[in-house]
Amino acid sequence: MAQSLVLVQDLHKDYQTAAGAITVLKQVNFSMDAGDFVAIMGPSGSGKSTFMNILGCLDKPTSGHYALNGHPIAELDGNALAKIRNQTIGFVFQGFNLLSRASLLDNVALPLVYSGVSKSERQERAKVLLEKVGLGKYINSLPNQISGGQQQRVAIARALVNRPQLILADEPTGNLDSVTSEEIMALFSALNAEGISIILVTHESDIAEHASRQVRFLDGRIVQDTRSRTMENVTEAGVLN
Repeated sequence: MAQSLVLVQDLHKDYQTAAGAITVLKQVNFSMDAGDFVAIMGPSGSGKSTFMNILGCLDKPTSGHYALNGHPIAELDGNALAKIRNQTIGFVFQGFNLLSRASLLDNVALPLVYSGVSKSERQERAKVLLEKVGLGKYINSLPNQISGGQQQRVAIARALVNRPQLILADEPTGNLDSVTSEEIMALFSALNAEGISIILVTHESDIAEHASRQVRFLDGRIVQDTRSRTMENVTEAGVLN
């Protein structure tokens, strides 16, 4: 059997507050193969953002097992985790998070600076990706000179520049109108068709339908896991937990 790109077993997460511990994730089990496209859904407070942060090595679980491409994350030190966040995972956020005074080319190339890539290669790879997302003629523009949808395309290009194994997108269409949202999701679908693995958090069911698989959280647990293209019910509520 092929090794899972993402494997989570009995994941539990508590946060300590002045009023005591708050449980956010409860014995979550999840796996994902390379090339899959998963939408994470659920109401506010359901645990989906915490789950995404753990998958992105931005947070640690209280207990449980998380392996990325077969490597147990708990065994890695800070430097190794930073390398994963820079090279193995590409992040796309709702707020774009672009540097306002840097050109689109420099914004996309930025992650390569921390990877030790030469300036000429950084610029070439950034230019290729900006062309890929339809912004090749804007490489010298600043973020405030293009639309919100175009800024999100820049953020996607930046997430791809280190050729990651996995893209994590947190509400990537949350600040966009419906037409632009569809354009961004069409771009994600095209990238997935090329073999790029994607996990996307969204509140919107029409956005989630672009993914081949929808995973729904409620009260810190996965309560539904379905594949849209085959209409095959993979996991019913309670089976994983």
